[in-house]
Amino acid sequence: MSVELTRRVDWPMIDPAQVVYYPIYWDLAHRFFEESWDEICGISYPVIINEHRLGFPAVSTSSTHHSPLRYGDTVCCTLSVSKVGKSSTVWNYSFSDQTGRLVWTGEVTTVCVNLETFESIEIPSIFADALHNFREN
Repeated sequence: MSVELTRRVDWPMIDPAQVVYYPIYWDLAHRFFEESWDEICGISYPVIINEHRLGFPAVSTSSTHHSPLRYGDTVCCTLSVSKVGKSSTVWNYSFSDQTGRLVWTGEVTTVCVNLETFESIEIPSIFADALHNFREN
């Protein structure tokens, strides 16, 4: 299963070459990551952070730029989970533009941490079960 999310490419995302500045892809990936939690487990990421005091920082990242995005384009993100471990999750991103042209792919491994201690912990079952179900569907 995957989550499909979209966002317009705004002027502050553009570099002097008139294309999306490369670090912006990671910013977009994180914004889509945060949005996905509502759909995956019915709990918003701010609630996970502020009430459950959990975080999911990245511990490994990789990406490939396939084609540029430009001002006014719509970036369409397909976000899926390929692996759920005891404390880690592997997230897979595929960005395309409004025409369906592939522009960027990325993979991020996150680890669940207790925000009070910032130590790695086992993903609580409420989230682990939702992530497993999301991955399997």
